[in-house]
Parts: sequence; C-alpha cells; structure tokens
Amino acid sequence: MVQRFDVSERFAAGTQYIAGKTVPGTSDLRLTVVDPATGAPVLGHRAAGAADVDAAVRAARDALPHWAGATPGERSDAMHRWAARLRELAGELAYAESLQCGKPRKLSEEFDVPGSLDNVSFFAGAARHLSGVAAAEYSGEHTSAVRREPIGVIGSVAPWNYPLQMAAWKVLPAVAAGNTIVLKPSELTPLTSLMFARAATEAGIPDGVVNIVTGTGGEAGEALVAHPDVAMVSFTGSTAVGRRIGEIAASGPRAAKRLHLELGGKAPFLVFDDADIEAAAHGAVAGALINSGQDCTAATRAYVQRPRYQEFVTAVADLMRTVRLGAPFADGTDLGPLVSHAHRDRVAGFVERARGYARVVTGGEAPGGELADGAYYRPTLITDAPQDSEIVQQEVFGPVLAALPFDTDDEGLALADDTPYGLAASAWSRDVFRTGRAAREIRAGCVWINDHIPIISEMPHGGYRASGYGKDMSAYSFEEYTQIKHVMTENTGAVRKDWHRTVFGDR
Repeated sequence: MVQRFDVSERFAAGTQYIAGKTVPGTSDLRLTVVDPATGAPVLGHRAAGAADVDAAVRAARDALPHWAGATPGERSDAMHRWAARLRELAGELAYAESLQCGKPRKLSEEFDVPGSLDNVSFFAGAARHLSGVAAAEYSGEHTSAVRREPIGVIGSVAPWNYPLQMAAWKVLPAVAAGNTIVLKPSELTPLTSLMFARAATEAGIPDGVVNIVTGTGGEAGEALVAHPDVAMVSFTGSTAVGRRIGEIAASGPRAAKRLHLELGGKAPFLVFDDADIEAAAHGAVAGALINSGQDCTAATRAYVQRPRYQEFVTAVADLMRTVRLGAPFADGTDLGPLVSHAHRDRVAGFVERARGYARVVTGGEAPGGELADGAYYRPTLITDAPQDSEIVQQEVFGPVLAALPFDTDDEGLALADDTPYGLAASAWSRDVFRTGRAAREIRAGCVWINDHIPIISEMPHGGYRASGYGKDMSAYSFEEYTQIKHVMTENTGAVRKDWHRTVFGDR
C-alpha cells in the first residue's frame, strides 16, 4: 500500500546525492517536479551543473578502490541489506513513483516496486557468481585463467518512464561487479532514484559508491558522459539521444569509452489466423497501454492475418473503451496521465497527423471534465495506416496502437521487421512451428509467444539495430560492467622458451 510523505520536507536539503549526502545543485537553473495528474508543482529545486557532476564523479572515483577490492561476499552482504531496507520503504517508493510519473497506484505497487526489489535481491546473489573460464593448460606450457574485473566509474543516464526500475537496472549490475556509479535520472522524475541511493547508504554501502545528479541532459548529462574519469557510459532513452551520447563518448581526452545503449522500440504484435483472438486482444490492450504506453517494449504495431483482422480490431476497440482513466491514487483507475503535458501534446500530434491518412477507431483525444487539468490521453486504436507512415514507423510512446492486416506468413514476418528498431516483439498462434519460426526470424532482443510485456530478473533485456546494444538484468549484464582479463602463467621454469628462436638463435 502506498505510504504518503511530505516531498518538500524529505528533499529540503536538495536533489543531488553525492558521497552519501543529500546536497543542493549549484546550477543557476531551477527545476520543478510536477504532478502530471493535476499539473500542480510537487518540488522545486536547483539543478545539477558541471561542478556537481565533477564532485559526484570524484566521490565515485575515491570510493572505487575500496569497493572494487571488497570480496564478492562482502558486496553481496551489503546488497542484501540494501534489499531489506528498500522493502521497508516499499510504500513510500510506490507513492513517490505514482506522484512524479502519474502511474496508477496498482502499477507502482504491483509492478514497479516489486520488480525493482526483486532486481536488488537477484544481483545481491549474483555478485557472488562473477566466474570466468576455469584455469587450464591450453598451450601445454602455461596455465591460463580469466579474471572479471570492474571497469571503474560508470556514468549512467536514465529515462522518466520507469524511474525506479531504471535506477535499479543501471546501478545494480554495476556495483555488484565492483564498479562505482553516478546516475543522472530524468529531471522530470528524480524522487525514487534519490530514495534508492539513500537506502544504499542506510544499508551500509560505502559513501560514493552510488551517486545521483539531477539536472538536464544538455548540462548535467553531457558533462557526465564527457567526464574524463568516467570509464563507461550506460544510457536508456531515445535512439536520437543515444546517437548523441555515442558521439560525446567517442571524443575528448578519453575516447572510445565503453557504451551500453538501450534505445527506442516499435514492437510488432504478430497475430496469425489460428490464434486465440480473445487472448490476443487482451494481450494487445494490456501490452499497448501499460504505463500509458510509455514503454519501449509496448505493443505498438499489431499485424493480424486478414481472415481474423476485423474480429481483432473490434475486440481491441471494445476492450479499450472499458479502460478507466483516473487519478493515480483513486480506486479503480486503470490508466493514469502521461508524464507531462508537453509529452501528451506530442502524442496527440502523432494522432492528429494520422487522421489525414488513417482511421481513428477509438480514442484519439484528451478527456475533459475532472481530468482536464492532467496530462491524460484516451486509449487509441488506429487502422488503415500505410506501412511507411509515421504512426507505424516512429515511436509514439503513448497509449496508441496501430493495426494492419497481412496475408501470408512470409508477409507478416517481413512487416514485423520493417522498422529500424529491434527491442521486442510478440507472436500469437496455436501452432508451435509458426511461433518457432517467428522467434527465430524476428530481429528483436525479446520475442514473447502468446504474451507481451512480462520481464524477469533472471533474463536479459536489450535490443538489436536502432534499439541499441548491451543487456540489462540477468547475469548477462555483468558482461557490460566487467573487464575481461586473461592471465597466463608459465609453468615449466625453463629459461629459454621454444618460441624465442623466432627472435634469436635456432632450435
């Protein structure tokens, strides 16, 4: 259950968390966290500037030797204490997440917070399993072993759609592997990231291991990515910003920093003619509308084999009309507002332009009445859009689903892959050979079969193509945050090695 608290009082000391302390930003820019359900200000604060970023990186750099030198067991124990502290804060985390994002209470309570806590518990255990290849004598005269070592100070930039989960996905594998980190959450939604970091300190994780800077991407974000003491950059957000981050990370005094990019998505939802249409319609509505559609893996393009197309469109439209828009903390609310009025207007712009070439079956408007002051937008289904149209090709990031028909299986699979993205997809059929083919041929980091959206800590998340590269969650994420070192030990004691003859002398 959500547990309310006074946000202004809780963050009175500032919205930067550096070396285990909450401090104000030093930028001249003032930012305001806004409740998107009402448009009312929640918290005003000074943004982080380049000086704050430098202080946070310096704190992370100073903490690195001790934390990297801790045993896996010591890091694991500290992270288990962190998980316990976060469980105590679960109600407050759910309140802050819904307040700053507009999420329905049930989404924060049942998905965001539990998923994040499970991530902490998973990585607390995984910290003890940073194994390499077993030692062996591959050359016959040397023993080889592989070490996994921390990379150093990680600079991470996270988005606003899942602030708590994104903080967990960025921070946990990095610190479990012995790195230290500076995270810049979105300036729209910093509250739970700050609470997450403070809980780490309260659990006994050393000062400077986890640091938060709250500022704009243009000032704090670019300063973090470009900082010479940041050895790796991890970013989740749009493909366009990901390209900009890649440019910054590849220039400057420490060029070619390691990059982990989880970028945009335009997930296809492929329905074959033997699918359970009732199940597919429910999956499409849930998959398209979760978090008000502000999810990079959300179902955005439904391709339905022509014999079942109209049945699917009717079922989806009928279900969308039952979804209850409302205040995030009100009983019965299914769908809250979008994150901001500016973003709501962006989503509405996509739909208004689509009216010129497609049909809006349901939705396509902001509600009036008691919801008029919030950033709400009705669940929207669009049909008759060309495959090359904006609404089909570009990421809308709102509660909007476009449905298109296809004829043959070959055509459906080709259409599913016909965007630059490759983050997630789903295929719906009773035929295991059809779904098996879809899983093999669709180029996406995750392909669900007869479902869409579930994720678990044990399995990786990440994309293909314009959706970026690298993995969040799972043991695979350690590959992003560790440096692999080959150690080769000569074990004969011979003064002169056989290969020396290539430099001097004969055999």
